[in-house]
Amino acid sequence: MDKNETMMQYFEWYLPDDGLWWKRCAAKAEDLHDLGITQVWLPPAYKGQSSADVGYGVYDMYDLGEFDQKGTVRTKYGTKKEYLEAIRAFHESGIKVFADIVLNHRMGGDEDEEVEAVTVDSSDRMREVEGPHRIRVKSRFTFPGRKGKYSQFIWDHTHFSGTDRNEESSDTDKIYLFKGKQWQQDTDSENGNFDYLMGMNLDHQNPEVLQEIKRWCKWYNKITGIDGVRLDAVKHISAAFYKDVLQDIRKETGEKYPAVGEYWHGDVNRLTAYLDQVGNEMSLFDVPLHYNFYNASVNSLNGGYSMRSIFDNTLVSQRPDNATTFVDNHDTEEGQALQSFVEEWFKPIAYAIIMLRKEGTPCVFYTDYYGNPARGIPMVPNLGKLIKLRARYAYGEQVDYFDDDHVVGWVRRGDKKHPHSGLAVVLSNGAGGTKRMEMGKEYAGVEFYDALGNCPESVTVDENGFGEFRTEGGNVSVWTTYKAFENIVVNE
Repeated sequence: MDKNETMMQYFEWYLPDDGLWWKRCAAKAEDLHDLGITQVWLPPAYKGQSSADVGYGVYDMYDLGEFDQKGTVRTKYGTKKEYLEAIRAFHESGIKVFADIVLNHRMGGDEDEEVEAVTVDSSDRMREVEGPHRIRVKSRFTFPGRKGKYSQFIWDHTHFSGTDRNEESSDTDKIYLFKGKQWQQDTDSENGNFDYLMGMNLDHQNPEVLQEIKRWCKWYNKITGIDGVRLDAVKHISAAFYKDVLQDIRKETGEKYPAVGEYWHGDVNRLTAYLDQVGNEMSLFDVPLHYNFYNASVNSLNGGYSMRSIFDNTLVSQRPDNATTFVDNHDTEEGQALQSFVEEWFKPIAYAIIMLRKEGTPCVFYTDYYGNPARGIPMVPNLGKLIKLRARYAYGEQVDYFDDDHVVGWVRRGDKKHPHSGLAVVLSNGAGGTKRMEMGKEYAGVEFYDALGNCPESVTVDENGFGEFRTEGGNVSVWTTYKAFENIVVNE
């Protein structure tokens, strides 16, 4: 491996609705490259229901901030021109761009239609609770502001399988399945069947829908030059559909086109089963590991969490090549439906775990790196150093020491391709302590220093290649050779 890959989710939910985000991205591209970021995941770039839409209330996927629709030309993040300039800036800085793709639903239809539908139980979508009846839905998407540019495809009720809104009713808690339609069977089994999520639910079994999505994917890739995709809400979408679409994209691009899916479930068996269904055509975010971090952060202070189990039932432990690891994201922030924000004290520990290990590709959350003073969220201490340590020095054989409930660690023994690489990591979710770990006899007599600055003393590796590496309580230390320490701490 020439260089460790590190992704950054370069947005969060509460960004200002000022249309300047793409410009801010372009301005930071070189800094992110120098930091050690190799990939950025950008927010949905197409028109939502208003300029304030974060991007998940999809209206027109062909409108990247180009047409006057839904009361705005720009999106929340800016114009099409600015979006393409941001991508170009990242590419010029050597950073790959992942676009956020939402293919589950549409919202904000232009015209109503009358359709016949049944009402289903929201907790068991396979159970009908009200027989066929007429409802009025906003199911025609004509995109009058775009006037057929790029695609003349008009969406109507035949392209959707259900919705949660009857325009003639004030009820907001019902789910309707359109007559002649059925939920896809190769989705998550939660609520009986979790095909339906929100808005007008795309019918991926409709050949016209499949053809139009494939057409859009080719158009989008050509016009933007993106390097990969983050796929939203995949547990609500047919596995066969994504297997087909990703294979089609890769035929077009002629190369391995990376894709990481959001399958939000804490049961790793659901994730591995989905990977099998899609033929491992994508990786998935390691949601079970996120929940382990969250549970450790809220239960450790009373001694209720053993760090021996931090990787139990996680994707990175079972399918490391298909695991994108993360600590938090825009959905886990306070106020969101999946709120489970890892507590502040534990975040340096969690980031050390995803950044400095061999398995998985880590994803850094924008808010964790920059903080959000307006919402009282600080930067994660030493996160920048951890990103640099991963990029420069976290290489070579890995040996684990998860042999204590609270003080655990591992070593990376370095390799010849990366000068001064190799490090020892020790962390604790309880009281501080030391961990005797083997760096290897080639390090005999070498002094190591804590690049995070939490322990001021040095550690000398003995003649057998072992060192007694320490950490403070509720913290993490990363021990490196002096030259690496100098590059990370002294010279920067």
